[in-house]
Amino acid sequence: QVQLVESGGDVVQPGGSLRLTCVASGSISSFYSMAWYRLAPGKSREVVATITNGSVTNYRDFVKERFTISKDTAKNTMYLQMNMLKPEDTAIYYCQGWGPSGVQWGQGTQVTVSS
Repeated sequence: QVQLVESGGDVVQPGGSLRLTCVASGSISSFYSMAWYRLAPGKSREVVATITNGSVTNYRDFVKERFTISKDTAKNTMYLQMNMLKPEDTAIYYCQGWGPSGVQWGQGTQVTVSS
């Protein structure tokens, strides 16, 4: 199974930016699609953005025009560029991949937006 490891979480002020990185131990081309999810305190885990094997992207309304999902298949890496961060974006962000072996998750990276 391909292992996924996220990084890039940090404490940032409102209006700031962060870039999350998800590195896979194997080829991400094997995934049908990949996604970023988040888990905020007191809430259920929710999808933030998705990217297909063909690089078609989709975003939840609450991050449209602020977040950008992308991937580099040569580096087996997926990214989430987050701009104009808000306090309500505070959460643990998880990388997910869906492929022939099922669904794989990373361990998560904490993003805190606070002044």
